[in-house]
Amino acid sequence: MNKIFLSTLMLLMAAVAQAQMMEPVKFSSSLKMLNNNEAEIVFSANIDDGWHVYSTDLGNEGPIEASLHVNKLEGAELVGKLKPRGKEVEQFDQMFGMKLRFFEKHATFVQRIRFNKPQYNVDVFLEYGACNDQMCMPPTEVPFKKKGTAPNTAPSNNSEFSDNSDYSDNSDNSDNSDSSESSDPSENSDNSESSDSLKSSTAPSNPRTLQPSTLYTPSIKELQAFGGADDMTNHSWLYILLMGFVGGLLAVCMPCIWPIIPMTVSFFLKRAKNDKQRGIRDAISYGLSIIVIYLALGLIVTSIFGSDTLNAMSTNAVFNIFLFVLLVVFALSFFGWFELSLPDKWANAVDSKASSTSGMLSIFLMAFTLVLVSFSCTAPIVGLLLVETATSGNWVAPALGMFGFALALALPFTLFALFPSWLKQVPKSGSWMNTLKVVLGFIELAFALKFFSVADLAYGWHLLDREVFLSLWIAIFALLGFYLIGVLKFQSDQINSDGRPMPVICIMGGLCSIAFAIYMLPGLWGAPCKAVSAFAPPMNTQDFNLNQHNVEAQFTDYETGMAAAKAQGKPVLLDFTGFGCVNCRKMEAAVWTDPRVAEMLEKDFVLISLYVDDRSPLPEPFTVIEGSDTLTFTTVKQKNSWLQAHKFGANTQPFYVAVSPDGQPLAPSYSYKEDVAAFLQFLQTAKGNFK
Repeated sequence: MNKIFLSTLMLLMAAVAQAQMMEPVKFSSSLKMLNNNEAEIVFSANIDDGWHVYSTDLGNEGPIEASLHVNKLEGAELVGKLKPRGKEVEQFDQMFGMKLRFFEKHATFVQRIRFNKPQYNVDVFLEYGACNDQMCMPPTEVPFKKKGTAPNTAPSNNSEFSDNSDYSDNSDNSDNSDSSESSDPSENSDNSESSDSLKSSTAPSNPRTLQPSTLYTPSIKELQAFGGADDMTNHSWLYILLMGFVGGLLAVCMPCIWPIIPMTVSFFLKRAKNDKQRGIRDAISYGLSIIVIYLALGLIVTSIFGSDTLNAMSTNAVFNIFLFVLLVVFALSFFGWFELSLPDKWANAVDSKASSTSGMLSIFLMAFTLVLVSFSCTAPIVGLLLVETATSGNWVAPALGMFGFALALALPFTLFALFPSWLKQVPKSGSWMNTLKVVLGFIELAFALKFFSVADLAYGWHLLDREVFLSLWIAIFALLGFYLIGVLKFQSDQINSDGRPMPVICIMGGLCSIAFAIYMLPGLWGAPCKAVSAFAPPMNTQDFNLNQHNVEAQFTDYETGMAAAKAQGKPVLLDFTGFGCVNCRKMEAAVWTDPRVAEMLEKDFVLISLYVDDRSPLPEPFTVIEGSDTLTFTTVKQKNSWLQAHKFGANTQPFYVAVSPDGQPLAPSYSYKEDVAAFLQFLQTAKGNFK
């Protein structure tokens, strides 16, 4: 209980800090001396679980690659290019349409240099990009500065750098020198590769110094005051618990469990004979034993894999293929092709042990026997539940889901022991239980495609693009509908058929399933189909798409856009994004293409996209004063990154925040979540607060 409380507290704290600064990558730098007047500048990184750092030489069309930039290089020259070291992962990325290389856990980048003068002065920095499956960091820089005496250095007129590297000798090149130690301050204003913030006592020529304005006033506390993230977190916990509880109720109705309930309750009541309280106590103990067994199963899953591994599993292609195969097997077993079962000797051994013991141990072993003999019915439900909770990446989710499942499973045994007369009113075993099994088989088959889609997108196979996914779902739910209205039959139905027509509730359910299949049909031509957007592949994977309307920002400059919003009397949606931000493109493809979202963004808001990796020079240097420091920005990326961190306390993308024309937040911030309904609610809340 204490662990659950602590984990809940930690999760809530993390949700409140959603808009706070993140530092998922920790870099260190060093200089390693070699022979032949050479040395290596070594940048080493420790990367948080779930994050990755992109490698070198990815090309201009890809995300932010690792690259070396020179501020000052005196008494030394670069030899070759920046080289990555370590275990490099290569995957095809659907959004960029190319193979990307990146590092997880650890990364090392090495740049070799050669000394050509007795004294050297090296001032360089590594620029890199980092992302996880939900957000990206802006281009981040790791500085390295060192002065000293070179070992055994003789002047060299032969430089290998010009032949093997993208960099030229920078000791005499002012275009590549943006150090604050430069004697000519104007060098900074012409350089688009300068560091994110330049601390300088001598400002560049004709800089524009930030004047006091609400446009730049920090709004971190105002964002936190909305408290929207907490509600989302509590909802997800409640969802997991309810999902487990519903799974338990479905398991109760399976033919492996439902017929056992009356026999078990009667056994406890007869065992107590004249002591009715003892019978009730035994039944309650039996129910609690079921809860303990399934809760232990959830905790075992957590302890074996751990939270970090569970988070990594959610995006691991191989693991998702395994889940796809597992759920297909479960579905086929529910269809009656074969039956999943544990060895009979296991259940017999536990049952024999329960008969030879007494007290609480006997009751616990009886509950364990139920778990074993009902494996064929409960395994697919438990498997689906564990799959959904484990891939959420939350360490306590499997235990919480199993608790809900066991609670629903144990509830009938306890209630019928307390109120034995209810047993006369419950439906008897019959063909309806087989119908329920087949329906669950269709649902598991549909869910299996979701996990195969993750692997398909990761490897770039294009086997399950959006139209293929929707076609399969249309077929699955149409067949489910035909089954429920009695048109389609399985072998198990023919065996268990009692000649009666399908009940009204099945026919109504079948009509709903067929209607759902018809609803998805327009998706084959590009309709958003918002009800399945959380499961289907992104819209950009669809080959034939009649919906070609794209939403584009009216402005990419903060002040210009805010002035336009004030003139038009509209709220503003600030979109902190990046050219190399994969998840930003996913949001634009999956959410912004929705007609309702597009209409609100174009008519009700002034959309300003602020790129944190745009190296374009500013029209004039932008200078701000923070405490005793003077910060001068010369590129668009520097200014936008500072604005996001200074005003909103965030440094990841995508990051959406709705503000009034004077810069005041109107709603909680919104990050990566491909949920059209949630994004619409976010926009409507901001619009309502603005009015």
